Amino acid sequence: MSGEALLSVSDTIEAMSVSRLACSVAVLALVANAAATPAVVPLTLPSGTVLQVEVMVKDEDRAMGLMFRPSLPRDRGMLFVFERSDFHGIWMKNCRFSIDIVWLDEGRRIVHVAEAVPPCKAPPCAVYNPLRKAAYVVELNAGQARREQAMVGTTLGFTLPR
Repeated sequence: MSGEALLSVSDTIEAMSVSRLACSVAVLALVANAAATPAVVPLTLPSGTVLQVEVMVKDEDRAMGLMFRPSLPRDRGMLFVFERSDFHGIWMKNCRFSIDIVWLDEGRRIVHVAEAVPPCKAPPCAVYNPLRKAAYVVELNAGQARREQAMVGTTLGFTLPR
């Protein structure tokens, strides 16, 4: 084999190794991203309607919430899970649409509802707080809490992922 042919084979083998490495890195990035995606669980409203809700457990996920999303599909929602009951405040920074905010106690009973909370147009953004301590917060499309009979004293049904 000539020196030029050996160099070509060597370059080909190196290019294949780089290609495999790049492919492996891409696969690892996809796996890491999938692992970081919040779980989705069914949540049953008092009317019997079932929504698919993203479960936000980490501080950074709860802080992001619905920011920058153009809308929320009618059959979707977001469930914030907190380590302990407290007066957990919710804000609408960088949100693009109004929502209903529903606070729940440890028994999943509604303790407070803020209806049609508008997006924050410019800082400082208002913080919405419940009147009683809550362990969970659910975000729904504006008007959905009333339509689905989600009012103080009613219970929402969901099972948290393990």
